[in-house]
Amino acid sequence: MEDSTPRIEVQDEPGSRVLAVRGEWTAASLTGRPVWDALTAQLGSLRAQNGSPGKAAGAGADRWSLGQAEKLDYLGAQVLWNHWGRAWPAQIELAPEQRVMLETVEKFTVDLPRSPSPGWKEPLIVLGSRLFSLLDHAKGLLRLVGQLLLDILRLIRHPQQGPWRDFSGHLYHFGASALPITALVGFLIGVVLAYLISQQLRQFGADAFIVNILGISLIRELGPVLAAILIAGRSGSAITAQIGVMRVTEEIDAMRVMGIARGFRLVMPRALALALVMPLISVWTTVAALLGGMLAADISMGVTPSFFINSLPAAVEVSNLTLASAKSVVFGLLIALVGCHYGLRVKPNTESLGQGTTASVVTSITVVILVDALFAVLFKNIGI
Repeated sequence: MEDSTPRIEVQDEPGSRVLAVRGEWTAASLTGRPVWDALTAQLGSLRAQNGSPGKAAGAGADRWSLGQAEKLDYLGAQVLWNHWGRAWPAQIELAPEQRVMLETVEKFTVDLPRSPSPGWKEPLIVLGSRLFSLLDHAKGLLRLVGQLLLDILRLIRHPQQGPWRDFSGHLYHFGASALPITALVGFLIGVVLAYLISQQLRQFGADAFIVNILGISLIRELGPVLAAILIAGRSGSAITAQIGVMRVTEEIDAMRVMGIARGFRLVMPRALALALVMPLISVWTTVAALLGGMLAADISMGVTPSFFINSLPAAVEVSNLTLASAKSVVFGLLIALVGCHYGLRVKPNTESLGQGTTASVVTSITVVILVDALFAVLFKNIGI
């Protein structure tokens, strides 16, 4: 039985050598790993024996003979064409159908341009592109804020034209449906904080100060920020996904054709609803966290709930709750605007939808933390 393994047999003749192509040069034969490795090694040795590295593999006094090859398809022809340096050998013997196949491979083989090696300008180019992208996003958000203000003025002038049904639906989805998860997370955070703080206060006999620490940290900072992060991951992603799906299904284009303002019907109801429910969710999360901290303080330190409740108003001023509520309004507005911004920038494909949703959540959480740090610096003398 004749060996059908694709190979090249070298036959020495006076003044030249013949490279005879043998076996089946087909996709079925070449895709096997052992056969491909052996053939690659043989072609590499022939290329090394052929001369200088810049010299074409098919050049010189070698004569190629393809007439004894059992089978040759386009994959085998491509392998030979690449080995020849994508140029015809000086001497070649082949059948007419083999020549047609090789000419077809020559016609449709495209030399891909080599990517230039990165130089010292590459980091500057990357930095510049990132800055321009950031400026583009900032410009889009600023335009969205301006359009929101105009839409609110329109709503004040013509309240009967407002999208009140959409607004009430967003109130339910952003607010009421988020109460269980925010209460659970807030309660657990309060328990964890109380246990960690109690370990330190017990060393100094300052058990009563756990009310001050928990009250300030939860009411002023952790409650609003924790609620905002949860809402950013839950509702911010939903806003981007909803508007992004409308972009993919061309519903936004249909709204434009029908003369429906997308800012008035898509952005404004979501922004106002989230700005309204965010302070309520913040208070709800803070109360749950305080209940968890009160329970843990009672178990770990013996601080009774009655003492905790009676000491809390004296330890925490009302201005802290006012500041937390004001921050929450800003958090909700920013989360909604960022979600709408990325949703409107989604391209009509599913890959862009996933990328936009991910970017929306990350940006919303980052913006919340940055704005919270700004509030902490500007209002450091209030309530403390």
